[in-house]
Amino acid sequence: MIPTSRTLLAALAAVGTLASLTACGGGSDEGSGSSDASGGTYTFWDPYPQFDASSPWGKLVGECGTKAGVTVKRTAYDTTDLGNKALLAAQQGNAPDVMLVDNPVVSTLVEAGILNKTSDLGLDTKAIQKNIIGAGTIDDASYGVPIGANTLALYYNKKVLTAAGVDPASIKDWTSLTAALRKVKDAGKKGITFSAINTEEGSFQFLPWFWGAGGDLTELDSDKGVAALSLWKQWVDDGLAPKDVLQNTQTTSWQEFATGDYAFGENGTWQLGNADKAGFDYGVVNIPGQKGGSAPVPTGGEFVTVPVQKDSARYDVTKKIVECLTNDTNLLATDTTLAYIAPTAAVQSEQVKANPKLEPWVRAVAAARGRTSGGLGSKYPTISQPLWTAVQSALSGGKSPQAALDTAQSSAEKG
Repeated sequence: MIPTSRTLLAALAAVGTLASLTACGGGSDEGSGSSDASGGTYTFWDPYPQFDASSPWGKLVGECGTKAGVTVKRTAYDTTDLGNKALLAAQQGNAPDVMLVDNPVVSTLVEAGILNKTSDLGLDTKAIQKNIIGAGTIDDASYGVPIGANTLALYYNKKVLTAAGVDPASIKDWTSLTAALRKVKDAGKKGITFSAINTEEGSFQFLPWFWGAGGDLTELDSDKGVAALSLWKQWVDDGLAPKDVLQNTQTTSWQEFATGDYAFGENGTWQLGNADKAGFDYGVVNIPGQKGGSAPVPTGGEFVTVPVQKDSARYDVTKKIVECLTNDTNLLATDTTLAYIAPTAAVQSEQVKANPKLEPWVRAVAAARGRTSGGLGSKYPTISQPLWTAVQSALSGGKSPQAALDTAQSSAEKG
């Protein structure tokens, strides 16, 4: 299916609202971005500009091309820039052969008509965890193979909790978590830090609480959504969370936690390396649901996708490249490098065997859901932006949680 200019323009607007959520975003372009795929050269775009050709990832991409009998020309872009360039390249008829994209972007690219179904390419996705591949599944068809997943949980400072007389095992729901934060504050330390910035990062961090209350993204202003936003507002108003969460990115939020003054920090799998360097003992617990259990958390991570090509004969080699990048051996190496959780149980088991600290993250990923799942697809950006705006409005005191979410729901319906 060839995308129309109107569809592509709409898709460009949607991609532009989604920012990178992983530690792998950011940086400058590597390579020219040319999509000259003549002869024995196949083009590959990814969102990892921090990894050059000499890195393990850069070498793997090259080796997978060699094994397929071709040369792979790799170009790395910032996550959002990659999505925009993919849509423009499709419009011009020169999309790359293989493209690694942030999972919320998959549905937008599918709507624009520029991705192949994995089933049409003969790619086997049976072993992939259902909720992980769900982020790239539209109308029961998958449009890519996940390279791995990251998500959110609560890091905690063991010394701070011990001094406050808090057992992390007691954190089972919102009531017990809030009680723990009050004990920490009474002991002279700080409670919890997170990111509530007015970008996709703010929505990403709010979703576990929203979903943990039973919220539905098609009904932002329900009592459940209001309960989640009221919880965050209560924490900020009572000094259990800092007011600067309104400006915090996930990086600056981590930097606050790394000072050693906070009991808890909501952050992602990608901070494990930094956690080991923090200089204090830490642990990880799943984000609790309002009434108990693990809250559903949003799935982060990228999908290996295959854009539509005029020359369908290229797909045979492309399939070999994708299968090489996503076989168990290479997934283990790649996900270890990225601090991701693998998308298959077999590789997850190997990861935990090598690093037992990943066990709570495997559980967190098992409870995760795609932001575009449940039929939302490319509608998600038109819901996420009003949602993060509502969070900002309520935490700053501009509106009550109910009024802020009423406005958000109205905006989402117009979108």
